[in-house]
Amino acid sequence: MRFGFGGTYQGSSFSELLRVDHPELAWDPGSLGKAASDLSVPHGTTVLAFKYNDGVIVAGDRLATEGLRVASRDVQKVYATDAHSMIAIAGAAGPAIEMARLMRIELEHYEKIEGEPLELDGKANKLSQMIRANLPAAMQGMVVVPLFAGYDLRREQGRLWKFDVTGGRYEEAEFDSTGSGGLYARESLKKSHHDDASRPEALEMAVQALTDAADEDRGTGGIDTVRGIFPTVIYCSNSGIDQAPESEIRVAFDRIMERRANGNGHAATDGGPQS
Repeated sequence: MRFGFGGTYQGSSFSELLRVDHPELAWDPGSLGKAASDLSVPHGTTVLAFKYNDGVIVAGDRLATEGLRVASRDVQKVYATDAHSMIAIAGAAGPAIEMARLMRIELEHYEKIEGEPLELDGKANKLSQMIRANLPAAMQGMVVVPLFAGYDLRREQGRLWKFDVTGGRYEEAEFDSTGSGGLYARESLKKSHHDDASRPEALEMAVQALTDAADEDRGTGGIDTVRGIFPTVIYCSNSGIDQAPESEIRVAFDRIMERRANGNGHAATDGGPQS
């Protein structure tokens, strides 16, 4: 059964509903205008996504930087957008977080209006449209470049996409990463990734890639055991979204450090975590 809100707009897009019936509440990144180019804003850095045997995993460090200065040590960069999809943000922190929240509301609104959730391809298209709408702000330096991933219930498999600043979307077959440390995280995943990884193996791959990025990129935050700040790691499988507890991340990190102390930095590629 299809529901409506009684206004002029009768479609299923929450952004269009605001733009048509409540323009004063609509998110308008273009309104940032030229002034945005003169602003120094915090930037979120490294996020990654890859497939494992139950679906897909998305992870991100917690650091936000403003030039060479630490803007925040505990920014959240990975969000569940509904029961079977996730977004990982990199770029200007404020617009990126706003986009992640709006994406979640868009999907909730669509499901309420249409009576069923949007398919995973449609969710990726929706995010592509939101990135394209952000292009005026991106031209002024407020670039938002997310990763999107989820479990496709129709195909019964995990899938992930990367985007460019114009809203172009590109599905990745195995893994990808973005942000200032994305290159180093991707190089790490090249050595460790395999599609049939178990959940513990996938967690260790993610923590290892973020640790490798933090080693090489000053904009990527490593695991801070003193302050108790750990990366965000979220799994998505047929059963839904599940976030890795900090205790498991710490165990994976300690295992990686122990191997490195013994001169074997990438043992996870040779059979996964050791008990």
